[in-house]
Formats: sequence, C-alpha cells, structure tokens
Amino acid sequence: MTISRRAASLSRTVVATAMGACLVAGCGTLPGSSGGSGGTITVMTFAPEGTGATNMPGMTGMAKAYERWVNAKGGINGHKLRVLTCNEKNTPSGAADCARKAVAEKAVAVVGSYSQHGRAFMAPLEAEGIPFIGGYGVSSEEFQSPLSYPVNGGQSVLIAGAGHQLGRVCDQVALVRPDTIPGDTLPVLLNAGLRANKMADAADIRAAEDSADFTPQASEALAHTTGTGKEKEKERGCVTAVLGERTETFFDAFRRTEPQRKKPQISSVLGSVSQSLVDRTGGRESPFEGAYITSWYPVASDPVWEPMRKVVTDFAFGDDTVDPDDSGAQTTWIAYTVLSEILKRFGEGEGVDARKVKRSLNESQPVKTGGLTPDLSWRYQDMRAVAGFPRIVNGQVTFQIVQSGRLVAQPGEKSLDMTPTLVQAPHTA
Repeated sequence: MTISRRAASLSRTVVATAMGACLVAGCGTLPGSSGGSGGTITVMTFAPEGTGATNMPGMTGMAKAYERWVNAKGGINGHKLRVLTCNEKNTPSGAADCARKAVAEKAVAVVGSYSQHGRAFMAPLEAEGIPFIGGYGVSSEEFQSPLSYPVNGGQSVLIAGAGHQLGRVCDQVALVRPDTIPGDTLPVLLNAGLRANKMADAADIRAAEDSADFTPQASEALAHTTGTGKEKEKERGCVTAVLGERTETFFDAFRRTEPQRKKPQISSVLGSVSQSLVDRTGGRESPFEGAYITSWYPVASDPVWEPMRKVVTDFAFGDDTVDPDDSGAQTTWIAYTVLSEILKRFGEGEGVDARKVKRSLNESQPVKTGGLTPDLSWRYQDMRAVAGFPRIVNGQVTFQIVQSGRLVAQPGEKSLDMTPTLVQAPHTA
C-alpha cells in the first residue's frame, strides 16, 4: 500500500509539473484568458463621463453594443469578445488608471477611446506593447506613438479643414478655444487652413475649459469680426468655437451679445457641434442654423452608416447615450471595425495577444471600413510627413452645414485631404 501511495503521489507530481511547464511555455491558455482557440479576447474602451468638461459616454456605450452584437454572431474568428469600459474622468490620473486596468486585465488592445491626456495613458500601454486603435484624436501622442493606430486625422485635420472652409467665405475670423495645452495647437492649425486660401490669421481667444460664462469671449469675438468704419461694414466676419460640450454655452452667450444689424457667420467642428445638439436647441429654430461644420466622416444620413444604426437599435438596449449621429460613437464603431478586420486575418484557432495584434496592424494590407473612411493602413510607407503628427494616415475631412435643422453636406464642397496643408503648417506639438 505504501509503495502504491508513493507511486500515485509521484505520478501526480510529474503531471502537475508537466502541466505547469506547458502553461509557462505557452502550450495552451487558461479558460477565459485572452487568445487561444475558441478563447476570449479582452479589449478596453475608455472615455470621460460625468465631468465638468467634455463627456463621451456614447463611446463606451457603443463599445458594449458592439460586444453584444458580435458575440451574438458567434464572436470574431472563433473568439468571444470581452469589452471592458473605464471612466477616464478627464484627468491624467483617470487616464493612467484606465490604461493600467487594461494592462492588468491583459487587454490585447484599447479601442475607440477618448482622452486629452495622451502622455498619461500611452506610457503604460507602450510598456506592455498594447496597441491603441482609433482614439478620438484630441491628444498629440495619438499621432506620435508607434503603438497608436488612428482612424481619423484628429482635431488637427478638423481645425485645418475649418480654416479651409472659412477661408473661402470670410474676411475676418475669430477662434474661441480652450486655454489648455491641446488648445494651444488650434490657432496654428486653423491659420494653416486660412493661409492656404490667402487669408489673414484668426484672432485667438482663450477660455477656461469648464467656464459657465463666455460673455467676455463673445464680446471679444464680435469686436474682431465686426469692426468699425465703412470698409469693415462690407467685410464678412466669421466666429468659430471649438470648446467641446461648452460650445453650446459659448454660442448662447454670443447670440445674446451679437448686434441685430449684423450677424457673423458661425462655425465649429463635429464633436463640439452635433446633430443631437442642433435637435436639442430647437432644430430649424436652433441658433446653429446656417452654421458651418467640419467633420471626418460622411453625414449621418448617409446610407454607409446603416449597419451601425442597426446595431445600435438592436443591441444598445435603450442606452440613450449611444447616438448614431454622435462623432464619438461613430469613431468607436470604426475602431471596432478595424479590430474585427485585423482579428479575422489570424489563422483559425491561432492564439491572440497584444503583440500579435500590433504586428498585424504594422504589416497588414489596408483595412476597409465600409466606405466610412479611406482604406486604412499603418505601415511605415503609409505615414505622412506632418510635423508633430507623423501617425496621421487619414487626413480626409468633409464639409457640412446646418440646413433646416439637419447637418447636411455643404453644397459645392467635396471631401478634402488636409494632409498637404498640415505638411506646410508650423510644428505644433
């Protein structure tokens, strides 16, 4: 009996040792871990919620809807998708906390997220080799880090595009923007677009990001764009504000301040102005009626958005933060489309981890997004010579206008690649 017990004990020890060695060597994966045949792939989406500045709850909401939809179809390439969400809180510590959570949960990518605090979240991701796919584009690190894979040109191409849009119709331009480090780049970019149309630089008007009273900025903008004298009376002034959720607050103050005899043209960029904002502020009677808007994507009424709209209808489960007209939700949808296309390129049953996803992104042929963007590719040869933004691979913008309460394509204006304009712009990062 004693010999039998010793033999059994020795056998269990050998088996346990062999299993442990196999796990360390990567022979298989633990149930529920990222990678492996039929395993679960973990990713994260983070965005600010409940803050005093810009909030993007529709991005995390869209990510969870995508998770439910793709898992209802059997997952991606045989893998179940697990989406973690995190409140970035609009702070460096909040952004870093979300990145560290992605590391701790062994996420293979961070997808379709929003943060101004690129340094805070990119450092932990870079240390673990976790790719950042399809950020909203408000931090310069998203266009500098070799671990970032942007799907649009970020704020830089929007602001340069706004300069192009206004440079064709305005004689004087005033820019109202946040008094922040990211905000400091906006005048340079807007002026690049204006100069391409032989326009003078815009007046740079700063405002606290979380201000509740923009009356001083509204008065200053009017002073720069209406002026005095007969010659000034003939000129057309334009005011553009890029203040995130506070853009509505500014234009409310501007409407109360502006002279009735002369109304400057107003403009902004998608993200600061959206269809839901126009609806909420009166539709056809909205103060944004007639406003010029620059966007990365086709107008929300374009049929190319129908697949996303169906997913929102069927899988958002009444989450009213998920608005298919919202640029944040749209960016998250495109980012997850990229992730899905990349994962489908892995072999059947092939394990998936962050480094393999990164390698595939670096080496794969262009990814199609169903007409929402140009085909996207992040190979070395696809990078652009834009100072401060070398990771831009999609510099396209579209020009829109608010007509009869709806954001529609601006007549006579086709989509435009702003990369050549940005190449000529001074270094901003």
